[in-house]
Parts: sequence; C-alpha cells; structure tokens
Amino acid sequence: MRRGTFLRADRLRRLPPYPFLELDRKKKEAIAAGRPLIDFGVGDPDRPTPRPVIAALARAARDPATHRYPLGAGTPAFRRAVAGWYARRFGVRLDPAREVVALVGSKEGIAHFPWAFVNPGEAVLVPDPAYPVYRANVGMCGGRAVTMPLSPENGFLPDLESLGRRLRGGLKVRMMFINYPNNPTGATAPLEFYRRVAALARRHGFIVASDNAYSELFYDRKARPPSFLEATGAKDVGIEFHSLSKTLNMTGWRIGFAVGNADLVSGLAAFKGNLDSGAFEAVQQAGIVGLRLATPFAARMSAVYRARRDRVADALRLLGLPAPRPAAAIYLWVPLPPGETSAGYAAWLMEKADLLVTPGSGFGAHGEGYIRLSLSVPDLKVREAVGRIERLAAGL
Repeated sequence: MRRGTFLRADRLRRLPPYPFLELDRKKKEAIAAGRPLIDFGVGDPDRPTPRPVIAALARAARDPATHRYPLGAGTPAFRRAVAGWYARRFGVRLDPAREVVALVGSKEGIAHFPWAFVNPGEAVLVPDPAYPVYRANVGMCGGRAVTMPLSPENGFLPDLESLGRRLRGGLKVRMMFINYPNNPTGATAPLEFYRRVAALARRHGFIVASDNAYSELFYDRKARPPSFLEATGAKDVGIEFHSLSKTLNMTGWRIGFAVGNADLVSGLAAFKGNLDSGAFEAVQQAGIVGLRLATPFAARMSAVYRARRDRVADALRLLGLPAPRPAAAIYLWVPLPPGETSAGYAAWLMEKADLLVTPGSGFGAHGEGYIRLSLSVPDLKVREAVGRIERLAAGL
C-alpha cells in the first residue's frame, strides 16, 4: 500500500456515484472554465426562506438555552407543532410524544430508517426511478433492494397487482418505500392507492416508509396530495417522512420530521440517538413558525413553479421533447427520442447550450431514456434558458 492511501469499506465502494455530487462536480468545472451555466440539476429552491422564520431563528439563537445539546427526538413544542400541522393539513391525529420525531432534514431520517429495521439479506421494495438515497442505504445496511418499476403507463405508480402476485408466490419483504408527489417524475398518488398499499402491508407484514416531502407543492389547488397516513390502517404499518426544505425554502437549515407508527418512530429515534444529537433547537423554534405559514407560502411558491413549468415545457417541445406537465413537485421528467441516452443528451445540452440537467439514469435503470429538470431556477435564468433552447432548436 502506498503511503497515505487507504481503501474505503466495501459497502462504500459498492455504491454508484451519487448523481447530485457528480452534477456539482460538472457545475464547478463549467463555472471554473468561465462558461455561462444555467443549472437545472438539483432541486434547491432559489427563493429565500420566509422572513418570519428567519426572525424566529435569530431570536432563538440569541437565547443561550438553545446552545446546548438538543433533545434527540425533538423539543416537545416542535413535536406538538408537527402534530398540529398534520391534523390541520391531513386530518391525521398524532401523539406528539410517541408518534413524532424531529430529523436533521428528511434525507437523514430516510437514510437511517433501514438501518433501524432491516436485517442483512432482507428484501426492501424500492421504486425505480427514485430518489437514490432509498436504494443506497438499503444496500449499505445489508438489505436487498427489490425493484418496483414505475412506468408512465401506470401513472408512475407501482403495479400493486403484480406485486401482490409476487408476495403470494413467496416473496418475503421487510419494507417498502413509496414517494408521492414523486421525485423525479412529479406523479401523484390518490388515497385509494394508499389504501391498497396499507392493506397489502398489513396482509403480508411489512413496513411502509412514505416520503412526502413535496406534498405542499402542487398545481391544482382542488387536488391536494394526501398523506399515506390518511389511509385506513396505514398507521399500523407505516411511517411518513416530511421536510421543511421544499415547503418553506429551508434546504440549508436541515430540519424535518418523521411521523406515524409509534414503534417505527421510536426505533428510528433510538438509532439516531447513536449517531447524532438532534436538530439545533433554534432551528426547531424557527420550524414551529414555519409550520404556521406553510400552507399559504407553499401556495405562492407553487404558482411560481407552475409558471416556470409551463415556460420550460413549451420550449422543450421545440427540441422535439414532449415534456409532460406534472401535477406536483418541482421537476420536469422528460422522455427522450428513441436512441438517445440520458447521459448523452445531458452532455449535448451542456455542450451546445450550457444547460445542466440530470440524466434520468441517475435515478435507476428505469430512468434511462429521460432527463430531469428542476424548476428551482430564478425567473431571469429561466427566460435566458428558454432563449437558448429556442436558438438551439432553430439551429443557431
């Protein structure tokens, strides 16, 4: 071994590159080369956090009581605020003391959850395409990821009929991940889908982990996305992860929560207790204020994203890309012409127009043939990007 070189653990070396780190590398290279890059890669809101939330953080940060180790599961006040928001928004009643845990952002909780409940070799149902964190952490904790293909023909929902046949045929499953509104496709799930998932999980004895981070960003105000926990029997088998990152433009603040079955919540909290010391209490106090503002603020942001969605989708059609207009979330999931690869088309857009997009293959094998564009791009940059696409389509 050369001096100063150490092999990483097998679990880390087996991981595919995290697509957003690769995007960040390409972005930095382009900027360093002086290229006028417009970044449609990562879903990081470009508008500021609401001022009352920032003011609440400032007040709390000046209080020395918030400077000590926080309570690992979250302050009672924060957990009560989460329970109150779930009751108002979804009609779901939660016990703040037993059925709510604060997270250092929902990504942290989603990543750690399989470690708390999945033993080596146990099967976990993972959608494909999907947020890469699900599959990565199932693999790292020794679980076996079993793919649930998401196809446009089925509205990017798992085929529960096919899954039911596999379960009746002997497939033993420990856990199932679901995510609606969906990243990367923007698909939504009706409550009836959640009812069927809950019934399947109860019948076959597996856990359901619902990632609901985009529930507040949707474009038909009469069709608000439901929570998995609204389904009959869902709390018997499920936990739901939520975040203030997208709802309140708080991505850098790292505050989220998990709610649902008390045993699942306490198991996650116990695992977290060995890894972190909880979310900064001043951020939790700011989150309490944010939860009061969540509904009107997210409605205003949804209007912003909707306008961007429509402008970019119209422009992409000039390139022969029929970009569907999603009902929710902040992404365009764009199918490519036959013969085009995700990585190849993304590289072409970078080379010809200095537009950074995410290859769909970064979200799994079933994402090949797509690109994802985030709508968290300032309006001036969106207009500039539309102009570049128009010139590209015209051969200029």
